[in-house]
Order: sequence, then C-alpha cells, then structure tokens
Amino acid sequence: MRNYYDQTAAWPPRRRGGRTAVVCFLIAIALLVGVAVLLRLLPAAELELPAGQDGDIRQPFAPAASEQPTTVERAPLGDGTTLELFPLPEGEPLRFQEIYQANLSCIVSVRGTKGSSMSLGTGVIMSENGYIITNSHVIEGCSAVDVVLWDERVYPALLVGRDEQTDLAVLKVECTGLSPADFGDSGLLRVGDVALAIGNPLGEDLRGTMTDGIISALNRDVNVDGRTMSLIQTTAALNSGNSGGALINEYGQVIGITNLKMQSYYDTVEGLGFAIPTATVKAVVDTLIETGVVTGRPTIGITAYTLTQAMAEAKGLPQGVCIKSVQAGSDAWRQGLRAGDVIVEANGVSIRTMDELQALKNGMQVGEVLSLRYCRENGWHTADVTLVDQYTLED
Repeated sequence: MRNYYDQTAAWPPRRRGGRTAVVCFLIAIALLVGVAVLLRLLPAAELELPAGQDGDIRQPFAPAASEQPTTVERAPLGDGTTLELFPLPEGEPLRFQEIYQANLSCIVSVRGTKGSSMSLGTGVIMSENGYIITNSHVIEGCSAVDVVLWDERVYPALLVGRDEQTDLAVLKVECTGLSPADFGDSGLLRVGDVALAIGNPLGEDLRGTMTDGIISALNRDVNVDGRTMSLIQTTAALNSGNSGGALINEYGQVIGITNLKMQSYYDTVEGLGFAIPTATVKAVVDTLIETGVVTGRPTIGITAYTLTQAMAEAKGLPQGVCIKSVQAGSDAWRQGLRAGDVIVEANGVSIRTMDELQALKNGMQVGEVLSLRYCRENGWHTADVTLVDQYTLED
C-alpha cells in the first residue's frame, strides 16, 4: 500500500534574460509532469483492509451486491475444540530472534480462489489438529481455499465459519501434528508494550516477514462502512497480505490477529495498523467452531457513512447518513432503499451521524422494525425496515 505525500517545488527568483526564463519554464513543466504522474499512481483509499497479492485496493466490507458468494466447502462443526488464552509467563522477555523462531512454523499462507484471480493472506495455526484463524475478508467471495505451511506443504481447507462483523474466519485442514501458536490474553496489554507482526506482506514472495513496533492504543473503535470494530492499534508495519497474521507480545504470545491499516487521501499516514484482540478472537472463534455462525446481531442491511454538513452543502443534500450499498435479501433491499439515499430520521429521532444510527439500531432486537425517513433526488420518503440477523446476509 502506498502512502500519500505532498510535493511542493519552490520557484527560483526571477532574473532578466531570455535563457533563464526558458530554463525556469522547462523546470516548471517537468515538475508539473512529475507531480501528475505521482498523483496518477496513488491509490484512492482512506481506510482499508489489507488486500491480496493482486494489489486491488478494496474498501473493507465491500458491497455484497458486487461480491461473489463465498462457496468454500464447509467443515463439520462442534468437535469441542476451543481457543485457550494463556497468562503472561514468568521470567524475562524473549529476544526478537527467539520470538521469530518460536512462531515461524505457526504462520501459514492462505490462498483463496476467487473467480479468475487469487486472494492471498496469512493465517495462524490454532490447534494441532488443523484449525487455522484468518480474516473473513481474505476468503470473502472465494470458491476454494488452500493453506501453505511454513515447510511448503499445501493442504485444501474447509471453511468452519466466518464473521464479517469482527473480520474473523476459521479454516480446517486435514492434518495432524501442526505447531499451534501460544495465544496470550489481550486484556493484559498496556500501551507502550512491544508488538511484533509476522505475516506475508504483498503475498508469498515476502512470506514470514516480521516487523516491530509498540502497542499504540487499546480498545480503539474503528468504524468501517457502518460496522464498528474495537481493535488494538500498533506501530508495527502492516501491508497487503498481512491480513490474518499474528500480532505478538514480547513473550512470544499471539495477542491479536492483524487486519487493518489506515490511509488518507489528504495526509501522510504512517504507523497506524490495527489487530483484533485475542479476547474478541476467542469469543468468536469458539462460537464458529461450535455453530458455524455468530447470531443475535441485528442489522439494517446497509453500508453507509456520515454525510457531514460540508459534504451535504456541496451535494445539495441534507445532513445525515448516506447509504453506500444495500445488501440483497435484507428488508432494506425489499423496501426499496438504494445507494445515495440519505437517512435523516429513525424511529422519530433525528439522525446526523452513523454513530447515532448505530446506537439506535444496537438497542433493538432482530425482528423489530426501524422506521426510517430519508431523502432521495425526487423528494422525501419513509420505510419501515425489519432488522434481520446479520449472519443471514453474509453468504
């Protein structure tokens, strides 16, 4: 992933003489051409999940209507396997070299077949009998998945389950004797702790790359297309392909699953990576292994963003929540909501931000009705939308 840089050129002082003027003119043209090429090559994404080796810049939780369904063969459920989180060990922290050697065999490459392309990410071995944790977006839209072990052995993987809300997925390979990672308790982390990331940035050519940093923040709420994840923030470098990799503490324990980095259209952004804390990983992974889905999460069935006052004025629209996409099969889809609609009221309450709509929705249950008032080009409309369980829309 590229970063964004401002490039400013200072003009030389004006002097008499035709030659100097011509030289200055040519320099100016060269600078402008250089800047134009630079800008053309920059990706256009603000906040994104690390993508695969194909280099696509993808928005996290891309609209379901434009995605292929995830049709990976499913694994049997409910064998009693759970994820164990260990306390901090006694003794001195490990050297970085020791941490790398202890964890290298626990990290795998994940290859997802997605139409005519391939999605490449990282995974972490959870158990000796073949359970592997990765990100949901790594296998989103895939029809088949292979797992490549550190010793180059390749195994086809079955999908145990995935959860878009937390961006977690569990795979299963038919292999025993694997080297599972030691998972630590993310609840014991403090800001300033050492953080190491191991994964496959930019694909398998750089597999097994380790980067270092610190824990920058805990319980950082990151809103992506209307879904809020509470994440660990770190300065350890993350790039496309690190998705599903390990964030590791100074004792060699995995304390997070890397899944996100931040970019900006306007400013240089460095050292803003994120990982799913193991406290969340355990709750979701245990549920997926047992039932294959996480239930009880009401959803409207839309992705959306806050339309600020400045944005609203520029577009000639009211301030509110602008819909980016509507998921097929949701009641919002059946009620005719569509991209570009601006929600300004829900259940009689004025709505200005995505957080306000989320808070209202999260206080309701699956099956309850959310009455929306929204603006479209041709005027004002209302819709009574029944909240559905989120997992029913994921595939």
